[in-house]
Amino acid sequence: MLAVDEAGIIQEVCPMDAVFKRICPPDLQVLDAAGDWVSLGGVDLQINGALGFAFPDLESKEIEILPKICQFLWNQGVDAFLPTLVTTSLDKFRRSLSTVADYIRSAKTADPAINKTKKAEIIGVHLEGPFLNPQKRGAHPVEFLLPLTIENVKQVLGDCAEVVKIITLAPELDSTGEVIPYLQSLGIAVSLGHSQATAEQAQQAFASGASMVTHAFNAMPSLHHREPGLLGAAIVYPGVKCGLIADGKHVSPTMIDFLLRAGSYETGIFLVSDALAPLGLPDGVYPWDSRQIEVRKGTAWVRLDYHTPLESATLAGTTLPLLAGVQNLVKWGICEPESAIALATESPRKAIGLSGIIGKPATQLLRWNLNAATKELTWHRLF
Repeated sequence: MLAVDEAGIIQEVCPMDAVFKRICPPDLQVLDAAGDWVSLGGVDLQINGALGFAFPDLESKEIEILPKICQFLWNQGVDAFLPTLVTTSLDKFRRSLSTVADYIRSAKTADPAINKTKKAEIIGVHLEGPFLNPQKRGAHPVEFLLPLTIENVKQVLGDCAEVVKIITLAPELDSTGEVIPYLQSLGIAVSLGHSQATAEQAQQAFASGASMVTHAFNAMPSLHHREPGLLGAAIVYPGVKCGLIADGKHVSPTMIDFLLRAGSYETGIFLVSDALAPLGLPDGVYPWDSRQIEVRKGTAWVRLDYHTPLESATLAGTTLPLLAGVQNLVKWGICEPESAIALATESPRKAIGLSGIIGKPATQLLRWNLNAATKELTWHRLF
């Protein structure tokens, strides 16, 4: 049972058998979920854009796109997210960070009585680069990659360090071992990714304060029985959580099943969308920095130009929303609904230290229903 006060705030969660031990007021309103699951909305810690707009292209004159994206993501079942800035120039990093910081400040001071439209909350920024190993850069432009030094970190962050919540980096690029503790001192969570790190190097990074892995399996060495590498080290290191793209293209369902079992499901894994700018748009070819991405059935591939065959392209991301990953896990028979739901709702919150369901508005609640015949999991906003 969830107890919601008159202001619509969730105050208590208690077992159903406790309901009958209380004297309830005669005007108590009761909503019976009839065996469905109820959760908070999703939290997407890695999303690169939506509605045709890429977050690294943000600047002050385009700040009005952010509330539109926030409203769109709310309608996709997302309560909060981290706009993710992939590797780009220093100028674009700084402009984008400054624009997001301005938006967050304005959203906090806005009068809720004026604009009652529900929107997903921007809770900070995820920097995916530019401190990545060139050998595992994937779709990141090599010309903007930087050596991993404290001075270069300061150059990227500028005056906006407080808005950055996660930074993805390759730990083997730091010969001093000073960068991760420095970022931790700023309150920035360090996620390892786009890396050639050995298991030993990864363990050293985790011991220094790194706490996450970016899109597990992708842009890192494969698991090997003699050299477990970054991912193998992460799975067995206490407290480390791995982001996972559950679209069936970035990682096969079999390996997703393996990772979830090894990582104790929502204890060690959380879902991300890694969605690109065409999220919310139909399949097709779209501009992406100086290149193009082609989206087919929700998967995005980078092409140097329109003449590059798709089989020579680089996997860049997806245009599937976060909760599609939850539905996939149930459809593939990998997860029970409660675990799949938790992977997109509870686990990402815990990964960056967000509070749980107590004290949240009931308007954030989702109701999930499983069709027993088709195994299709669907959801809608409860209120």
